Amino acid sequence: MNTKDGIGTSLTRKESLDKVSGRVIYGGDNMTPQMLYAAQKTSPHAHAKIIKIDTEKAKGMKGIKAIFTGDDYKDNLGLYLCDKPPVARNVVRHYGEVVAAVVADTYANATAAADAIAVEYEVMKPILSPLEALSDDAYTIHEEMGSYSHIKPIHPEPGTNVANRTKIRKGNPTEAFKSAHVTIETFVEIPPGDHVAMEPRVAIAEIKKTGYVHILSSTQAPFVVKGLMHQFFGIDQGKIIVKAPLIGGGFGGKAGIQLEGLAYLLSQKVGGRPVKLVNTREEDLTGSPGHIGLQAKIKIAADAEGKIMGMDMDYYFNSGAYADYAVNVSRAAAISCTGPYYVPNIRCDSMCVYTNMPFATAYRGFGHIEMSFAVERAMDELANALKMDPLELRIKNGIKPHDTTPVQSVLNESTGDIIKCFEEVGAMLGGDIGATQQLENNTVRVKGVTGLWKAPAMPTNTDAGAILTFNSDGSCNLNTGVVEIGQGTKTGLAQIVSERLGIPVDKVHVVMEVDTSVSPSDWATAASRGLMMAGMATLEACEDAENQIKEIASAVLRVPKRDLKVDGERVFVPDEPKIGLNLSEVVLGYVYPNGNAIYGQVIGSGKYIAKHLTDLDPETGEGHPDLEWTLGAEGVEIEVNLNTGKYKILKAVCCIDVGKVISPALARGQIVGGMAMGMGYTTMEGFTFNDRGQVTNGVLRDYKIMRYGDEPEYQVKFLETPQQDGPYGARGLGEQSVIGMPGAIANALSRAVGKGMNQIPLTPEKVWKTSMEVKR
Repeated sequence: MNTKDGIGTSLTRKESLDKVSGRVIYGGDNMTPQMLYAAQKTSPHAHAKIIKIDTEKAKGMKGIKAIFTGDDYKDNLGLYLCDKPPVARNVVRHYGEVVAAVVADTYANATAAADAIAVEYEVMKPILSPLEALSDDAYTIHEEMGSYSHIKPIHPEPGTNVANRTKIRKGNPTEAFKSAHVTIETFVEIPPGDHVAMEPRVAIAEIKKTGYVHILSSTQAPFVVKGLMHQFFGIDQGKIIVKAPLIGGGFGGKAGIQLEGLAYLLSQKVGGRPVKLVNTREEDLTGSPGHIGLQAKIKIAADAEGKIMGMDMDYYFNSGAYADYAVNVSRAAAISCTGPYYVPNIRCDSMCVYTNMPFATAYRGFGHIEMSFAVERAMDELANALKMDPLELRIKNGIKPHDTTPVQSVLNESTGDIIKCFEEVGAMLGGDIGATQQLENNTVRVKGVTGLWKAPAMPTNTDAGAILTFNSDGSCNLNTGVVEIGQGTKTGLAQIVSERLGIPVDKVHVVMEVDTSVSPSDWATAASRGLMMAGMATLEACEDAENQIKEIASAVLRVPKRDLKVDGERVFVPDEPKIGLNLSEVVLGYVYPNGNAIYGQVIGSGKYIAKHLTDLDPETGEGHPDLEWTLGAEGVEIEVNLNTGKYKILKAVCCIDVGKVISPALARGQIVGGMAMGMGYTTMEGFTFNDRGQVTNGVLRDYKIMRYGDEPEYQVKFLETPQQDGPYGARGLGEQSVIGMPGAIANALSRAVGKGMNQIPLTPEKVWKTSMEVKR
């Protein structure tokens, strides 16, 4: 079937009109007469002992209902590594950390009381880089790490500042380097920063008299929140109801557990009344988790023809003061540590390292954007050493089906065509990638390319579900646990239903809010696995519903089920289409002319769970943690004024193998949005710090992000090597296009100035200074 509403068609997103008209009720818009409001007191220091918290003045202020400090709850929270108290307890570990919270009848009163809390600190010297944290004279930021609970695949090293180390050992890299024709070594740095989602984080918690706990949260993972609330607070899971409305952007920053635990504890303090906890923009930047930083050392050995013989890598991920979610970021980078290249001999240590900086969580690309920057800079350095075109080098080493990954899993026939992606990117840029075009006024035009790949980094039992019900007019309702964070997945799922059952998309009604009491379980809206996994569950729900529809129609029409087809809002005999029924006649049960009714309503259910996934061997990294791989290539063309360092990205291109394009417009929007995010990340974003560890650009006036008018010309191409276990062959594409932008831009700028640009952000000032150094 190929209806005008099915897959391969560009449609307006289901929620678009409500969003652009301002009708969407986001989490922070919720208000009730009984609601109380919370405000937070944050630390101005990056590292300090808390000597005393004086709350007496605040307690006597107007409208104050409760004050919460670290002494009020003695345990830590976390998903992967339980290392963070809801508010600081005894010690402050990063600038902006919450040290107290106030609940009042109005937000203004809560804020005034929070300001009145006096905190006495003993300020200590902060650690401000992973390599400093690993030095022999560094103090231990988490002295109690050995007592922290964690999941099995995470390997903390108590007594050090290493929260997790993932080892990859493949082949014999020592021998590869001994016999290599050429070797290169590269060092790169990326600062921590923020996601800058339009909506700040919010959580509303209420404890009912019946013992039910209701939480409304701007979360990408409502079922994770539900499970952790049970784990940490001993609440019966059946009495925890987590609701996730439409989310104003997440990019990974709203995964795991964040404000929900503190909101619950505050509600508990005020007798269960609903408490609304909303971050200010400044709190969202530095008090809640942002993107991870990195220092990395990459060595590559190659033969005379440019074939990579071995890689030796140390990734030092800067998790900041807490490492709960970040430990899995460093693990994910290890799984993909070589980039999309076949490497027979590998040694990699990917470490998650504590510092006294704002802490990190998932960020679009999940460790791959950082890892890729390091690898792709090293690949260009290798091309320079070999005097080889950088695109030719990548084509020569691109990974292919039946090759083994760094963790020694074998790529199957679903693996995308990275070689074709490189060729398409080269063509879109006009070739001659290694050339430098000289223009007037000491201006040059340069190009840069990168490869990219990503597999989901998730629990081995990650699941998804779908429920399909019907209305009396034959339309249907789709309910999944996928959170709509702006990615358009729910519209894509509606197109899958339309394609499978022949129902127009405008008659496929998608439940937007996720409610853990009625929505089917879904691990999290993360890892670019929503459409693939929920799509498979949706297809199974359609099959289940279709089987029930045929069963009812078979009884009424007196024909075998096998002779029936469901399409065009009917169930009928294909070779005698007049013999049939409208869906509206059967989906709620069939009623005979005499009033007798049979069967009852059609309810289709479907489920999906990741198959054959394993954890990694702790000593070698061998395993099969990768559900599916999305591969692609990206490139840029940049014009650089070497006199001033100012540059403009003229063109950004991407070719990506997505298996099957469900909605071309949504797919292109995801790719272009990721490229734009990657460009901002590379050229202007990232926290800046003084020597006391204080963030000096912790407001949006100073934290620069891309604006309208900054965008280049975008070109996007899709390849469609089918994902054999994906819905209609589709696989994930939401994160991937952010991954290659830092390396592409840095490679082009490095070519322009004649020296490696290895420290993000790549500001015009850095370009100018590097250009001047080369001239001297």
